[in-house]
Amino acid sequence: MSYNFVPSLKNQQIMMMDQAVAGKILVVDDEADILEIISYNLKSAGYDTVTAKDGIEAVQKAKIFRPDLIMLDIMMPNKNGIDTCKEIRKIPEFKDTMVLFLTALNDEKSEIDGLNMGADDYIAKPIKPKLLVSRINALFRRLNKQEEKTMQLGDLIIDREKFTVTYKGQEIILAKKEFELLQLLASKPGRVFLRNEILNQVWGTEVIVGDRTIDVHIRKIRQKIGIDLITTVKGVGYKFEM
Repeated sequence: MSYNFVPSLKNQQIMMMDQAVAGKILVVDDEADILEIISYNLKSAGYDTVTAKDGIEAVQKAKIFRPDLIMLDIMMPNKNGIDTCKEIRKIPEFKDTMVLFLTALNDEKSEIDGLNMGADDYIAKPIKPKLLVSRINALFRRLNKQEEKTMQLGDLIIDREKFTVTYKGQEIILAKKEFELLQLLASKPGRVFLRNEILNQVWGTEVIVGDRTIDVHIRKIRQKIGIDLITTVKGVGYKFEM
């Protein structure tokens, strides 16, 4: 199966105008033409790009290349994208590396499974080149924003370096997990975080916690700050809204 990722001259110009944030991307797909075309478009947009044909090669190259973003197909021989993502997330130096699934699997269950594995985005094939690059640019802009020491959202200021939260000039004392949970949700306002995703990123995969753990911590955050900044999306997860 092949997909038309080759841009017209007009689309190439549009992609170059959509300014990319410099970064390193590892593209993993078992189809050579897909690798070539995606790599071409990303390099044209200013990204340093390396390719791998399956999950085994991806893990090997990731350790050498140290990418900022790993783009994974799901249906691959030897080691599929889901298993590759699981293995990558177990490697300490890749705990915070961005992962994007680019796959022909476009059903809701596959997308939820991908996000539960810790993916930062899930994109169904085929996709137009300029849209693919724009989605990747957005991920890198989000990453750069997350790396800032302080994050200000209205009257709320979160200082990652000092582990402090200030609301309307008043410092709020949060426990470590409360702080990490608030920081995670606030890092992507409006984005719904799945329950399993939150548990994996805040408590880790090695720690077993009760099903109500997130609810208890969110209730404490709401009480301490004095306003409800976190919305519960019933049966799905939570999102931060200011």
